[in-house]
Amino acid sequence: MKNNAFGLKVGLFCIGLEAYWEQFEGLQDRLQGYIKIAEERIKGFDCEVVNLGLIDNHEKAIVAGHDFRKGDVDIIFLYVTTYALSSTVLPVVQRAKVPVVILNLSPEPAINYTAFNAMKDRTKMTGEWLAFCSACPVPEIANVFKRAAIKFHQVTGILHHDPECWNEIEEWIEAAKVSNAMFHNRMGAMGHYYSGMLDIYTDITLQMATFGGHIEIIEVDELSALRKKVSAKQIDERVNHFKEVFNIETDCSPEELERAARTSVALDMLVEEYDLGSLAYYYKGTGIGENEDTMSSVILGNSLLTARNIPVAGEYEIKNAQAMKIMDLFGAGGSFTEYYAMDFTDDVVLMGHDGPGHLMVAEGKTRVRPLTVYHGKVGKGLSVEMNVKHGPVTLLSIVETTGGKLMLLCAEGESVTGPILEIGNTNSRYKFSIGARKFANDWNSHGPAHHCAVGIGHIASKIRKLAQLLEMDIVQVC
Repeated sequence: MKNNAFGLKVGLFCIGLEAYWEQFEGLQDRLQGYIKIAEERIKGFDCEVVNLGLIDNHEKAIVAGHDFRKGDVDIIFLYVTTYALSSTVLPVVQRAKVPVVILNLSPEPAINYTAFNAMKDRTKMTGEWLAFCSACPVPEIANVFKRAAIKFHQVTGILHHDPECWNEIEEWIEAAKVSNAMFHNRMGAMGHYYSGMLDIYTDITLQMATFGGHIEIIEVDELSALRKKVSAKQIDERVNHFKEVFNIETDCSPEELERAARTSVALDMLVEEYDLGSLAYYYKGTGIGENEDTMSSVILGNSLLTARNIPVAGEYEIKNAQAMKIMDLFGAGGSFTEYYAMDFTDDVVLMGHDGPGHLMVAEGKTRVRPLTVYHGKVGKGLSVEMNVKHGPVTLLSIVETTGGKLMLLCAEGESVTGPILEIGNTNSRYKFSIGARKFANDWNSHGPAHHCAVGIGHIASKIRKLAQLLEMDIVQVC
Protein backbone atom coordinates (compact mmCIF):
# COMPACT_ATOMS: atom_id res chain seq x y z
CA MET A 1 0.00 0.00 0.00
CA LYS A 2 1.42 3.39 -0.99
CA ASN A 3 1.25 6.38 1.36
CA ASN A 4 -0.91 8.33 -1.11
CA ALA A 5 -3.30 5.47 -1.95
CA PHE A 6 -6.25 7.02 -0.09
CA GLY A 7 -7.43 10.44 -1.26
CA LEU A 8 -9.77 12.65 0.74
CA LYS A 9 -13.50 11.92 0.51
CA VAL A 10 -15.80 14.77 1.51
CA GLY A 11 -19.40 14.05 2.46
CA LEU A 12 -21.89 16.78 1.57
CA PHE A 13 -25.60 17.18 2.20
CA CYS A 14 -28.11 19.95 2.68
CA ILE A 15 -31.27 20.05 4.77
CA GLY A 16 -34.81 21.35 4.56
CA LEU A 17 -38.32 20.74 5.87
CA GLU A 18 -40.35 18.30 3.76
CA ALA A 19 -43.59 20.17 4.49
CA TYR A 20 -42.31 23.24 2.63
CA TRP A 21 -42.20 21.75 -0.87
CA GLU A 22 -45.95 21.70 -1.47
CA GLN A 23 -46.37 25.07 0.20
CA PHE A 24 -43.71 27.03 -1.66
CA GLU A 25 -43.31 26.38 -5.35
CA GLY A 26 -39.74 26.24 -6.61
CA LEU A 27 -38.11 26.33 -3.17
CA GLN A 28 -36.92 22.71 -3.26
CA ASP A 29 -35.34 23.12 -6.71
CA ARG A 30 -33.70 26.34 -5.63
CA LEU A 31 -32.08 24.74 -2.58
CA GLN A 32 -30.91 21.77 -4.63
CA GLY A 33 -29.30 24.29 -6.97
CA TYR A 34 -27.40 25.76 -4.03
CA ILE A 35 -25.87 22.45 -3.06
CA LYS A 36 -24.80 21.73 -6.64
CA ILE A 37 -22.90 25.03 -6.62
CA ALA A 38 -21.28 24.11 -3.30
CA GLU A 39 -20.36 20.67 -4.64
CA GLU A 40 -18.56 22.15 -7.65
CA ARG A 41 -16.69 24.64 -5.47
CA ILE A 42 -15.57 21.90 -3.07
CA LYS A 43 -14.50 19.62 -5.93
CA GLY A 44 -12.26 22.48 -7.05
CA PHE A 45 -10.19 21.88 -3.90
CA ASP A 46 -8.98 18.55 -5.34
CA CYS A 47 -11.06 16.07 -3.40
CA GLU A 48 -13.78 13.52 -4.07
CA VAL A 49 -17.27 14.64 -3.03
CA VAL A 50 -20.02 12.25 -1.94
CA ASN A 51 -23.09 14.47 -2.34
CA LEU A 52 -26.27 13.00 -0.86
CA GLY A 53 -28.34 16.03 -1.81
CA LEU A 54 -31.30 17.36 0.13
CA ILE A 55 -32.26 15.50 3.33
CA ASP A 56 -35.69 16.63 4.51
CA ASN A 57 -36.98 13.97 6.92
CA HIS A 58 -35.81 11.54 9.58
CA GLU A 59 -36.08 8.47 7.35
CA LYS A 60 -33.78 9.95 4.71
CA ALA A 61 -31.39 10.99 7.48
CA ILE A 62 -31.03 7.38 8.66
CA VAL A 63 -30.24 6.23 5.12
CA ALA A 64 -27.79 9.12 4.62
CA GLY A 65 -25.83 8.14 7.71
CA HIS A 66 -25.43 4.61 6.37
CA ASP A 67 -24.51 5.92 2.91
CA PHE A 68 -21.75 8.13 4.33
CA ARG A 69 -20.41 5.14 6.29
CA LYS A 70 -20.41 3.02 3.14
CA GLY A 71 -18.86 5.88 1.19
CA ASP A 72 -15.92 6.01 3.65
CA VAL A 73 -16.03 9.81 3.91
CA ASP A 74 -13.38 11.58 6.00
CA ILE A 75 -15.33 14.74 6.81
CA ILE A 76 -18.91 15.96 6.34
CA PHE A 77 -20.06 19.41 5.26
CA LEU A 78 -23.63 20.05 6.38
CA TYR A 79 -25.02 22.85 4.21
CA VAL A 80 -27.90 24.49 6.05
CA THR A 81 -29.94 25.88 3.15
CA THR A 82 -33.15 26.69 5.04
CA TYR A 83 -34.96 25.81 8.23
CA ALA A 84 -34.95 22.07 9.00
CA LEU A 85 -35.63 19.91 12.00
CA SER A 86 -32.60 18.77 13.95
CA SER A 87 -33.94 15.22 13.63
CA THR A 88 -32.96 15.38 9.95
CA VAL A 89 -29.34 16.00 10.97
CA LEU A 90 -28.52 14.01 14.09
CA PRO A 91 -28.86 10.47 12.62
CA VAL A 92 -26.61 11.38 9.68
CA VAL A 93 -23.74 12.55 11.82
CA GLN A 94 -24.23 9.93 14.53
CA ARG A 95 -23.92 7.11 12.02
CA ALA A 96 -21.13 8.58 9.91
CA LYS A 97 -18.88 9.22 12.96
CA VAL A 98 -16.57 11.70 11.21
CA PRO A 99 -15.94 15.41 11.85
CA VAL A 100 -18.74 17.72 10.72
CA VAL A 101 -18.58 21.32 9.54
CA ILE A 102 -21.82 23.32 9.46
CA LEU A 103 -22.01 25.58 6.40
CA ASN A 104 -24.28 28.51 7.28
CA LEU A 105 -24.24 30.09 3.81
CA SER A 106 -26.63 32.75 2.59
CA PRO A 107 -27.22 32.77 -1.20
CA GLU A 108 -26.57 36.54 -1.37
CA PRO A 109 -25.14 39.20 0.96
CA ALA A 110 -28.64 40.40 1.84
CA ILE A 111 -32.27 40.11 0.85
CA ASN A 112 -33.39 42.79 -1.61
CA TYR A 113 -35.84 44.34 0.84
CA THR A 114 -37.43 46.71 -1.66
CA ALA A 115 -38.16 43.98 -4.19
CA PHE A 116 -39.19 41.58 -1.42
CA ASN A 117 -41.67 43.95 0.17
CA ALA A 118 -43.09 44.85 -3.25
CA MET A 119 -44.20 41.24 -3.79
CA LYS A 120 -48.00 40.94 -3.79
CA ASP A 121 -48.24 37.26 -2.80
CA ARG A 122 -47.39 36.68 0.87
CA THR A 123 -46.90 32.96 0.29
CA LYS A 124 -44.27 33.74 -2.33
CA MET A 125 -42.75 36.25 0.06
CA THR A 126 -42.40 33.53 2.70
CA GLY A 127 -40.88 31.16 0.16
CA GLU A 128 -38.35 33.85 -0.80
CA TRP A 129 -37.48 34.41 2.86
CA LEU A 130 -37.02 30.68 3.43
CA ALA A 131 -34.46 30.61 0.61
CA PHE A 132 -32.37 32.98 2.77
CA CYS A 133 -33.15 31.26 6.08
CA SER A 134 -29.93 29.28 6.55
CA ALA A 135 -29.06 30.89 9.89
CA CYS A 136 -32.37 29.95 11.53
CA PRO A 137 -31.83 26.27 12.48
CA VAL A 138 -28.10 26.48 13.27
CA PRO A 139 -28.64 27.10 17.02
CA GLU A 140 -31.04 24.14 17.12
CA ILE A 141 -28.48 21.90 15.42
CA ALA A 142 -25.69 23.16 17.67
CA ASN A 143 -27.81 22.51 20.76
CA VAL A 144 -28.50 18.92 19.74
CA PHE A 145 -24.86 18.28 18.78
CA LYS A 146 -23.72 19.62 22.17
CA ARG A 147 -26.19 17.45 24.06
CA ALA A 148 -25.18 14.43 21.95
CA ALA A 149 -21.47 15.14 22.65
CA ILE A 150 -20.79 15.60 18.92
CA LYS A 151 -18.02 18.08 18.18
CA PHE A 152 -18.84 20.41 15.32
CA HIS A 153 -17.32 23.34 13.46
CA GLN A 154 -18.92 26.24 11.62
CA VAL A 155 -18.39 28.42 8.57
CA THR A 156 -20.73 31.40 8.25
CA GLY A 157 -20.81 33.43 5.07
CA ILE A 158 -22.14 33.75 1.55
CA LEU A 159 -22.47 31.13 -1.19
CA HIS A 160 -21.27 33.53 -3.90
CA HIS A 161 -18.39 36.05 -3.99
CA ASP A 162 -17.17 35.55 -0.42
CA PRO A 163 -13.40 34.82 -0.48
CA GLU A 164 -13.14 34.83 3.33
CA CYS A 165 -15.81 32.15 3.63
CA TRP A 166 -14.44 29.93 0.87
CA ASN A 167 -10.86 30.32 2.08
CA GLU A 168 -12.05 28.98 5.42
CA ILE A 169 -13.79 26.03 3.73
CA GLU A 170 -10.61 25.35 1.76
CA GLU A 171 -8.59 25.36 5.00
CA TRP A 172 -10.95 22.77 6.51
CA ILE A 173 -10.42 20.61 3.45
CA GLU A 174 -6.65 21.08 3.60
CA ALA A 175 -6.65 20.15 7.28
CA ALA A 176 -8.76 17.07 6.53
CA LYS A 177 -6.30 16.08 3.79
CA VAL A 178 -3.42 16.35 6.24
CA SER A 179 -5.30 14.30 8.85
CA ASN A 180 -6.06 11.66 6.20
CA ALA A 181 -2.45 11.57 4.99
CA MET A 182 -1.09 11.28 8.54
CA PHE A 183 -3.43 8.35 9.18
CA HIS A 184 -1.93 6.51 6.21
CA ASN A 185 1.69 7.66 6.66
CA ARG A 186 4.47 5.15 7.28
CA MET A 187 7.37 6.54 9.28
CA GLY A 188 10.73 4.86 9.60
CA ALA A 189 12.55 5.00 12.94
CA MET A 190 16.14 3.99 12.21
CA GLY A 191 18.71 3.53 14.95
CA HIS A 192 17.96 4.69 18.48
CA TYR A 193 17.54 7.71 20.72
CA TYR A 194 20.39 10.06 21.60
CA SER A 195 21.27 8.83 25.08
CA GLY A 196 20.21 11.27 27.80
CA MET A 197 18.19 13.58 25.51
CA LEU A 198 15.12 12.96 27.63
CA ASP A 199 12.82 15.56 26.06
CA ILE A 200 12.65 13.80 22.69
CA TYR A 201 11.63 10.38 23.99
CA THR A 202 8.04 9.57 23.06
CA ASP A 203 5.37 6.92 23.34
CA ILE A 204 5.11 5.41 19.85
CA THR A 205 1.71 3.91 20.61
CA LEU A 206 0.48 7.38 21.63
CA GLN A 207 1.75 8.79 18.34
CA MET A 208 -0.21 6.23 16.33
CA ALA A 209 -3.28 6.53 18.56
CA THR A 210 -3.31 10.29 17.95
CA PHE A 211 -2.32 10.59 14.29
CA GLY A 212 -2.81 7.07 12.97
CA GLY A 213 -0.18 5.74 10.61
CA HIS A 214 2.53 3.17 11.23
CA ILE A 215 6.05 3.45 12.62
CA GLU A 216 8.49 0.87 11.28
CA ILE A 217 11.57 0.18 13.42
CA ILE A 218 14.57 -0.11 11.09
CA GLU A 219 18.11 -1.28 11.80
CA VAL A 220 21.09 0.76 10.62
CA ASP A 221 22.47 -2.53 9.29
CA GLU A 222 19.71 -2.57 6.68
CA LEU A 223 20.91 0.70 5.18
CA SER A 224 24.52 -0.50 5.30
CA ALA A 225 23.51 -3.67 3.45
CA LEU A 226 21.72 -1.65 0.76
CA ARG A 227 24.84 0.49 0.20
CA LYS A 228 26.61 -2.65 -1.04
CA LYS A 229 24.08 -2.96 -3.86
CA VAL A 230 24.71 0.54 -5.24
CA SER A 231 26.56 0.51 -8.58
CA ALA A 232 29.33 2.83 -9.75
CA LYS A 233 26.96 4.21 -12.38
CA GLN A 234 24.35 5.07 -9.75
CA ILE A 235 27.02 6.83 -7.69
CA ASP A 236 28.15 8.90 -10.68
CA GLU A 237 24.56 9.84 -11.50
CA ARG A 238 23.85 10.87 -7.92
CA VAL A 239 27.04 12.97 -7.70
CA ASN A 240 25.96 14.79 -10.86
CA HIS A 241 22.54 15.32 -9.30
CA PHE A 242 24.21 16.76 -6.19
CA LYS A 243 26.03 19.24 -8.41
CA GLU A 244 22.75 20.35 -9.97
CA VAL A 245 20.83 20.69 -6.72
CA PHE A 246 23.47 21.96 -4.29
CA ASN A 247 26.08 24.68 -4.27
CA ILE A 248 29.05 22.45 -3.49
CA GLU A 249 32.05 24.17 -1.92
CA THR A 250 35.43 23.59 -3.60
CA ASP A 251 36.89 21.92 -0.49
CA CYS A 252 34.42 19.01 -0.71
CA SER A 253 36.50 16.04 -1.82
CA PRO A 254 35.36 13.70 -4.63
CA GLU A 255 35.66 10.79 -2.17
CA GLU A 256 33.20 12.38 0.27
CA LEU A 257 30.76 13.21 -2.53
CA GLU A 258 30.88 9.61 -3.73
CA ARG A 259 30.40 8.32 -0.19
CA ALA A 260 27.36 10.56 0.28
CA ALA A 261 26.05 9.55 -3.15
CA ARG A 262 26.24 5.83 -2.35
CA THR A 263 24.32 6.38 0.88
CA SER A 264 21.79 8.63 -0.85
CA VAL A 265 20.94 5.94 -3.40
CA ALA A 266 20.69 3.37 -0.61
CA LEU A 267 18.33 5.66 1.32
CA ASP A 268 16.06 5.82 -1.73
CA MET A 269 16.05 2.01 -1.80
CA LEU A 270 15.18 1.88 1.90
CA VAL A 271 12.31 4.34 1.46
CA GLU A 272 10.96 2.31 -1.46
CA GLU A 273 11.27 -0.98 0.42
CA TYR A 274 9.28 0.23 3.42
CA ASP A 275 7.07 2.75 1.58
CA LEU A 276 8.18 5.49 3.97
CA GLY A 277 6.60 8.92 4.06
CA SER A 278 8.92 10.23 6.80
CA LEU A 279 11.97 9.12 8.76
CA ALA A 280 13.63 9.72 12.14
CA TYR A 281 17.19 8.50 12.64
CA TYR A 282 20.23 8.55 14.90
CA TYR A 283 23.25 6.30 15.43
CA LYS A 284 25.61 6.67 18.35
CA GLY A 285 28.41 4.57 16.85
CA THR A 286 29.61 1.28 18.25
CA GLY A 287 32.97 0.76 16.59
CA ILE A 288 31.44 -1.08 13.61
CA GLY A 289 33.11 0.87 10.83
CA GLU A 290 30.61 -0.05 8.13
CA ASN A 291 27.67 1.37 10.04
CA GLU A 292 29.59 4.45 11.11
CA ASP A 293 30.55 5.04 7.47
CA THR A 294 26.87 4.76 6.52
CA MET A 295 25.51 7.07 9.18
CA SER A 296 28.16 9.75 8.76
CA SER A 297 27.24 10.14 5.08
CA VAL A 298 23.44 10.49 5.21
CA ILE A 299 22.98 14.26 5.30
CA LEU A 300 22.84 14.99 1.57
CA GLY A 301 20.59 12.02 0.85
CA ASN A 302 18.27 12.88 3.71
CA SER A 303 18.08 16.47 2.47
CA LEU A 304 17.01 15.20 -0.96
CA LEU A 305 14.36 12.99 0.67
CA THR A 306 13.06 15.91 2.72
CA ALA A 307 12.83 18.03 -0.43
CA ARG A 308 10.68 15.39 -2.12
CA ASN A 309 8.10 15.30 0.68
CA ILE A 310 9.70 12.59 2.81
CA PRO A 311 10.85 14.70 5.79
CA VAL A 312 13.80 13.36 7.77
CA ALA A 313 14.46 14.29 11.41
CA GLY A 314 17.79 13.67 13.09
CA GLU A 315 18.44 12.60 16.67
CA TYR A 316 15.61 10.02 16.37
CA GLU A 317 13.12 12.84 17.00
CA ILE A 318 9.91 10.99 16.14
CA LYS A 319 7.71 13.81 17.47
CA ASN A 320 9.47 16.29 15.22
CA ALA A 321 9.36 14.00 12.20
CA GLN A 322 5.58 14.07 12.72
CA ALA A 323 5.58 17.88 12.95
CA MET A 324 7.74 18.13 9.83
CA LYS A 325 5.37 15.82 7.95
CA ILE A 326 2.38 17.94 8.94
CA MET A 327 4.11 21.11 7.75
CA ASP A 328 5.14 19.44 4.51
CA LEU A 329 1.61 18.15 3.85
CA PHE A 330 0.34 21.71 4.24
CA GLY A 331 2.81 22.72 1.51
CA ALA A 332 4.87 24.81 3.92
CA GLY A 333 8.01 22.66 3.92
CA GLY A 334 8.97 21.62 7.40
CA SER A 335 12.66 21.78 8.27
CA PHE A 336 14.33 20.50 11.44
CA THR A 337 15.29 23.34 13.78
CA GLU A 338 16.13 24.39 17.34
CA TYR A 339 17.42 27.48 19.16
CA TYR A 340 20.95 28.45 18.12
CA ALA A 341 21.34 31.80 19.85
CA MET A 342 19.52 34.96 20.90
CA ASP A 343 20.40 38.24 19.20
CA PHE A 344 19.18 40.97 21.55
CA THR A 345 20.69 43.72 19.40
CA ASP A 346 18.42 42.93 16.46
CA ASP A 347 15.66 41.30 18.59
CA VAL A 348 15.77 38.04 16.67
CA VAL A 349 16.15 34.37 17.52
CA LEU A 350 18.71 32.36 15.57
CA MET A 351 17.41 28.85 14.92
CA GLY A 352 18.77 25.94 12.91
CA HIS A 353 20.18 22.42 13.16
CA ASP A 354 22.91 20.18 11.90
CA GLY A 355 21.99 17.38 9.52
CA PRO A 356 19.46 17.50 6.67
CA GLY A 357 17.52 20.61 5.66
CA HIS A 358 14.46 21.18 3.48
CA LEU A 359 15.91 22.39 0.17
CA MET A 360 12.53 23.62 -1.09
CA VAL A 361 12.26 26.26 1.66
CA ALA A 362 15.84 27.52 1.32
CA GLU A 363 16.76 31.09 0.44
CA GLY A 364 18.80 30.40 -2.67
CA LYS A 365 20.82 27.27 -3.32
CA THR A 366 21.81 25.15 -0.34
CA ARG A 367 25.55 24.93 0.29
CA VAL A 368 27.45 21.72 0.91
CA ARG A 369 30.46 22.02 3.23
CA PRO A 370 32.88 19.44 4.63
CA LEU A 371 33.04 19.08 8.43
CA THR A 372 35.92 17.42 10.24
CA VAL A 373 33.63 16.67 13.16
CA TYR A 374 29.88 16.30 13.63
CA HIS A 375 29.48 17.97 17.02
CA GLY A 376 28.19 15.49 19.59
CA LYS A 377 27.95 12.72 16.98
CA VAL A 378 30.11 10.09 15.38
CA GLY A 379 32.31 10.69 12.35
CA LYS A 380 32.88 13.47 9.84
CA GLY A 381 31.74 14.21 6.31
CA LEU A 382 29.59 16.56 4.23
CA SER A 383 26.93 18.80 5.67
CA VAL A 384 24.41 21.31 4.32
CA GLU A 385 24.13 25.00 5.12
CA MET A 386 20.93 26.83 4.29
CA ASN A 387 18.86 29.82 5.29
CA VAL A 388 15.04 29.58 5.29
CA LYS A 389 13.39 31.85 2.69
CA HIS A 390 12.92 35.39 3.93
CA GLY A 391 9.31 36.18 4.72
CA PRO A 392 6.51 34.70 6.84
CA VAL A 393 7.20 31.41 8.64
CA THR A 394 5.38 29.12 11.06
CA LEU A 395 6.93 26.97 13.78
CA LEU A 396 5.27 23.74 14.91
CA SER A 397 6.08 21.44 17.80
CA ILE A 398 4.30 18.29 18.95
CA VAL A 399 4.35 18.34 22.73
CA GLU A 400 3.88 15.30 24.94
CA THR A 401 2.07 16.52 28.05
CA THR A 402 2.04 15.35 31.64
CA GLY A 403 -1.48 14.04 31.09
CA GLY A 404 -0.23 11.42 28.64
CA LYS A 405 -1.58 13.27 25.60
CA LEU A 406 -0.13 15.13 22.65
CA MET A 407 -0.76 18.81 21.93
CA LEU A 408 0.27 21.13 19.12
CA LEU A 409 2.33 24.25 19.79
CA CYS A 410 2.79 26.80 17.03
CA ALA A 411 3.98 30.34 16.38
CA GLU A 412 4.04 32.67 13.41
CA GLY A 413 7.03 34.87 12.68
CA GLU A 414 9.28 36.19 9.94
CA SER A 415 12.55 34.90 8.52
CA VAL A 416 14.62 38.05 8.16
CA THR A 417 17.86 39.03 6.48
CA GLY A 418 21.13 39.37 8.36
CA PRO A 419 24.23 37.39 9.24
CA ILE A 420 23.93 33.70 10.07
CA LEU A 421 26.46 31.23 11.46
CA GLU A 422 28.37 29.82 8.49
CA ILE A 423 29.24 26.53 10.18
CA GLY A 424 27.81 24.04 7.71
CA ASN A 425 24.40 23.85 9.43
CA THR A 426 20.92 25.05 8.51
CA ASN A 427 20.19 28.28 10.39
CA SER A 428 18.10 31.44 10.06
CA ARG A 429 17.11 34.62 11.85
CA TYR A 430 13.51 34.81 13.08
CA LYS A 431 11.61 37.86 14.28
CA PHE A 432 8.37 37.53 16.25
CA SER A 433 5.59 40.08 16.86
CA ILE A 434 5.94 39.65 20.64
CA GLY A 435 9.72 40.10 20.60
CA ALA A 436 12.52 37.57 21.03
CA ARG A 437 12.45 37.55 24.85
CA LYS A 438 8.71 36.97 25.20
CA PHE A 439 8.69 34.45 22.38
CA ALA A 440 11.37 32.35 24.09
CA ASN A 441 9.65 32.52 27.48
CA ASP A 442 6.17 31.81 26.13
CA TRP A 443 7.27 28.99 23.83
CA ASN A 444 9.34 27.29 26.52
CA SER A 445 6.56 27.61 29.11
CA HIS A 446 4.55 24.91 27.33
CA GLY A 447 7.30 22.31 27.72
CA PRO A 448 8.13 21.42 24.12
CA ALA A 449 11.13 19.32 23.14
CA HIS A 450 14.04 21.49 22.05
CA HIS A 451 13.38 20.65 18.38
CA CYS A 452 10.56 22.01 16.23
CA ALA A 453 9.62 22.20 12.54
CA VAL A 454 9.78 25.44 10.58
CA GLY A 455 7.86 26.06 7.35
CA ILE A 456 7.22 29.00 5.08
CA GLY A 457 4.01 31.03 5.24
CA HIS A 458 1.63 31.79 8.08
CA ILE A 459 -0.50 28.64 8.46
CA ALA A 460 -1.50 28.66 12.14
CA SER A 461 -5.19 28.81 11.20
CA LYS A 462 -4.79 25.59 9.18
CA ILE A 463 -2.89 23.90 11.99
CA ARG A 464 -5.65 24.92 14.41
CA LYS A 465 -8.24 23.26 12.19
CA LEU A 466 -6.12 20.10 12.04
CA ALA A 467 -5.98 20.08 15.84
CA GLN A 468 -9.76 20.37 16.00
CA LEU A 469 -10.24 17.50 13.55
CA LEU A 470 -7.84 15.34 15.59
CA GLU A 471 -9.41 16.55 18.88
CA MET A 472 -6.02 17.77 20.11
CA ASP A 473 -5.24 20.78 22.25
CA ILE A 474 -3.37 23.58 20.50
CA VAL A 475 -1.53 26.69 21.71
CA GLN A 476 -0.40 29.53 19.46
CA VAL A 477 2.10 31.80 21.20
CA CYS A 478 2.10 34.48 18.46
